[in-house]
Order: sequence, then structure tokens, then C-alpha cells
Amino acid sequence: MMLLLQVAADTTAKLIDTAAKGTQQLAQIPTEELRFGDLLLKGGWVMIPIGILAVLGLVIFFERFFTIRKAAQNEAHLMTQVRSSIVTGNLEAAIALCKNSNSPLGRMLQKGLLRIGRPIKDIEGAIENIGKLEVSKLEKNIGIIGIVAGIAPMFGFLGTIAGVIKIFYDISKTDNISMGVISGGLYVKMVTSAAGLFVGIIAYVCYHILNMMVDKVILKLETDAIEFIDLLEEPSK
Repeated sequence: MMLLLQVAADTTAKLIDTAAKGTQQLAQIPTEELRFGDLLLKGGWVMIPIGILAVLGLVIFFERFFTIRKAAQNEAHLMTQVRSSIVTGNLEAAIALCKNSNSPLGRMLQKGLLRIGRPIKDIEGAIENIGKLEVSKLEKNIGIIGIVAGIAPMFGFLGTIAGVIKIFYDISKTDNISMGVISGGLYVKMVTSAAGLFVGIIAYVCYHILNMMVDKVILKLETDAIEFIDLLEEPSK
């Protein structure tokens, strides 16, 4: 009986010692540091179109942002000067002011001033047409950002699916279904989905920011156009 207890005690001690050594060995294994740049490179060829879409979206956003912001500048002084020139009957000065302003509002008012003497409906139509043209200029290329927001995540999912297909193809050839092989390849391929979603979200936000800015400019142009028409009708009241 004592012999059995001694054997059991020795076996338990050996197991504990083996477990302790295994724990020490695991602790000594160096953990590979996951770097952001290396992770992007591991995403594969799909990262190239995603990167191109990201650069394209940012370039268009900043170009449109500064253009629209310039068009949205307060032109109250222009309306005041044009009003003063019209009241004094100096149409040439008013036209020159509008031409020198080089703004959507200035071009709208200039077209209206050149139509003075015709029926109000003709003046309103001319201003409305110029307004539509100016708005279309402001909206130029904004739709491309919307396209980027839609297709960037699709490229990301495409890269992940292609990677998963390759993983299972390799498994079928090597007959190695270890969790390390599957997870090691899968986390790399998920990078494309994350990158595509990130670019898509940024592009989506930028798209709506620009649209809100354009809507603000449209409201301001419509308000100024109404004020201008009222100004032309004042002498006939």
C-alpha cells in the first residue's frame, strides 16, 4: 500500500514539473508584433484598387470642399452694391460689380441685369437657368465619391472571399486542417474587408458632407434670386 502511494506521489510530482516547464517554455516563445503596414501588405492585390479608391475619393472631396466653400461665402455686400446701382439707374456699374465678383451669385445677377427691359418672367427664367448651371458645376464629381462609398466594401469582401477560397484549396491539397493554418491565413484575408469598409465609411461621410454644403448654397442662391426679382419689381409698384 505504501509503495502504491509513493508511486502515485512521484507520478504527480513529475506531471506538475512537466506542466511547469511547458508553461515556462510558452512564456519564453517570442510573440510576433503585428504592424499596421505589414498587415496592409499582407492583404494582397485587392489592397491596390482599395488604395486607389481612397486616394481618388480624398482628392475629389478636398477639391470640391474648397470650391463649394468659396461659392458659399457671404455675398451680402454684392447685393447691397447692386441694389444701390439699380436704384440710381447705373446698370453698367451693377453689371461690372457682378462680373468682377466671379461667383455663382454674381453670374446669376449679371444674367438678370442683362435682361432688364424684358418681362419679369424672362428675367426669372434666365436667372433660373444660370442657377441650375452653377449648381451642376458645384455638384461635379460628387457622384464619384458616392460610387467609391459603394464599391470599396465590395472590393474588400472580394479579397476576403478569394483568400478563403485559396485557404480551403490549399487544405484540400495538403490535407492539413489545423486551426493554425486556417486562422493564420484567414486573419490576413480579413484585412481587405476591414480596409474596404473603412474607405467606404469615410467616402459615405464625405459624400453627404458635400451634398449638405451644396444644398446650403442652393438655398442661398434661391433667396438672393428672389430678392433680386423683388428689387426689379419695386419701381413698378
